[in-house]
Amino acid sequence: MSDRRRTPANTRVALSSLRGTHDGVAFTEGTHAQIAVPFADLCAAPNGARDRQCLYGEAVTVIETRDGWSFVQAAKDDYVGYLHESALIPARTPTHWLSAPASHLYEAPDFKSRDRVALSFGSHLTVTGISGRFLETPDGFIPSVHARPLSETASDPAAIAELFLGTPYLWGGNSRFGIDCSGLVQAALIACGLPCPGDSDMQEAEIGIPLPTGTSPRRNDLLFWKGHVALILDDTTLIHANAHHMAVASEDIASAITRIQDQGDGPVTAHKRL
Repeated sequence: MSDRRRTPANTRVALSSLRGTHDGVAFTEGTHAQIAVPFADLCAAPNGARDRQCLYGEAVTVIETRDGWSFVQAAKDDYVGYLHESALIPARTPTHWLSAPASHLYEAPDFKSRDRVALSFGSHLTVTGISGRFLETPDGFIPSVHARPLSETASDPAAIAELFLGTPYLWGGNSRFGIDCSGLVQAALIACGLPCPGDSDMQEAEIGIPLPTGTSPRRNDLLFWKGHVALILDDTTLIHANAHHMAVASEDIASAITRIQDQGDGPVTAHKRL
């Protein structure tokens, strides 16, 4: 049975790539669009629960728009869901990504000018020019030191995760304004040029090499529990977005394993190496 989270089809329409596997629906090539707001909730159904989030500038394929909701598939991880039609604009060609934890688009190339919108780490930018210490985009100016060309990736997922320390925990969140365990891992890996699905069960199934029980942890290893994931900082410390701290926090590995088991969420289910 296909996973509805990455199957670009509903009861009415499907992407043309699914011809031959879905009956009774119309097929479409979809249209390219991008996120026009700082972040948009990607919901399981119109007005439904948040599954994940898409960030400013990220690309999506619009499969259907109906009653103000667009059914889309996200380019970064193939996740599908519904978001508000108003969160979308026609696709631009991104050139840069936001490498600072957060930043602002300003109305002028001047840090004293009015800020137009706050953006999260990982947002995609279309740079059209350079003005002093700022990059110009169609929506405003962003400090040059806060962005990198898309061709320049980071090299240490753990260091990226540490940029999020103190970020509030948010179920299904993907931004510096609120993030969950799998969102943190995804942000860290994608920033380093490593493909990463959106949810922890997908990550456990698809990322890394399984290690035997008792293997000493190493920086950038991943530990999984049922419904949870953490990234290793060193041989005694992990980092994770978690509901115990209601934030992204670093924690002693042994203490975290004991606490998570004692609170009823079970033992570590996998230890994997990137």
